Amino acid sequence: MRGADISTLKKNLDKGAVYRDARGRRADPFALLAAGGMNAARLKVWVNPADGYNSKATVLTMARRVKAAGMKLFIDFHYSDAWADPGKQNKPAAWANLPFPQLRDAVYRHTADVLGALRAQGTPADLVQIGNEINGGMLWPDGRWDNWPNLAALLTAGSTAARSASPRTRVVLHLAEGGNNAGHRWWFDNAVSYGVPFDVIAVSHYLYWHGTADSLAANLNDLSARYGRDIMVAETAYGFTTAEDDFEPQIFTASLAATAGIPATPAGQVTAFRTICDIVAAVPNGRGIGVFYWEPTWTAVTGAGWDPADPASGDGWENQAWFDFNDRALPALQVYNAYR
Repeated sequence: MRGADISTLKKNLDKGAVYRDARGRRADPFALLAAGGMNAARLKVWVNPADGYNSKATVLTMARRVKAAGMKLFIDFHYSDAWADPGKQNKPAAWANLPFPQLRDAVYRHTADVLGALRAQGTPADLVQIGNEINGGMLWPDGRWDNWPNLAALLTAGSTAARSASPRTRVVLHLAEGGNNAGHRWWFDNAVSYGVPFDVIAVSHYLYWHGTADSLAANLNDLSARYGRDIMVAETAYGFTTAEDDFEPQIFTASLAATAGIPATPAGQVTAFRTICDIVAAVPNGRGIGVFYWEPTWTAVTGAGWDPADPASGDGWENQAWFDFNDRALPALQVYNAYR
C-alpha cells in the first residue's frame, strides 16, 4: 500500500485550500494523489470532536471520496475527542466517568458503529487501527501500559468489534518509535500473551524523532519474524523547508533536520521518504505491506488549524506537506510511482 493520512483534507478544502500540480495548474487533490502513485488513504476517527471534523459523519463522507478514487481505506481510531499519541491518551468526555466494564463496552460499540456504517454505505475499511501510537496504552488511566489486563481488554473489545462489524477488515496495532526494538518486543509480547487479536503490526517512524533508518529496518524485520505478522509504517514525514507559512511554529525545525542528517529541501524530503519506503519494501517474505505518509495535504489555510476547539489555531505541519507555500506539488508527490 502506497498511502497517506489525509485526515485534515476535508477541513482544508472546506476552508478554501487549493491544490496545484507541479506546473501550477489547479487540480482535484485526489486526482493529484492518485497520479502520484498513492493507492490507500488513512483517516482518523475522534468520538465527539469540537469542530465536527474527524467524526463518524465526516469520515463517512471522506471514505466515499477515497473509494471513488480507487484507493484502499485505513481507519485510525483514537478513542478520544482530540489527539491521542504517546504523550496523551485522553478519554472522550462522554466516557470520562464510566466504570471499566462500561468503558470497554463503549469501545466495542463505537468501533462497531463506525465500521458498520462504512460497510453499509459500500465503503468498507480495508484496515482498522485499534488505538493510535499506544506505546503507553490508551484511555488513561484505565488502559495504561502498567495495567495490561485492562489494556488487553480494551484492545480486544475494539478488535472483536471490528471483526464482527466488518469481517474482511484487517486489525492493526500501532506503536510510535519505529526503531525501539526492545520496547516493541515488550509491548507485543504482552499483547500476544493476553490473547489480543490482531493481524498487522504498524509503527510510526520519523527520522528526526525515532532513530536511524538502520534501527527501523532491524526492528521491522525482527517484529515481522518474531510475531509472524505483516508490518507497515503507518506514519512518516519530512520537511522540504524549515520556514513556515502561517503564525503557528513548525514542528519540523532546523534542529530536527540536523538530527536526521538530511537537508530540509524538496530533494531532502524525497530522500527521507524513499528511505522509509525502501526499508518496508525490503522486509523479508513480502511482509512489509505499506507506508503511509502523515498529512501531506495539510497546507496552511485560515481556520484549518491543529486544535479542534480553537478555530484561530494554526498549522504546524505545512513545511512537511507535498505542496509548497504556493500550493504547487513537490517532487515527493511522485515518490510512490517508483513502487508501483
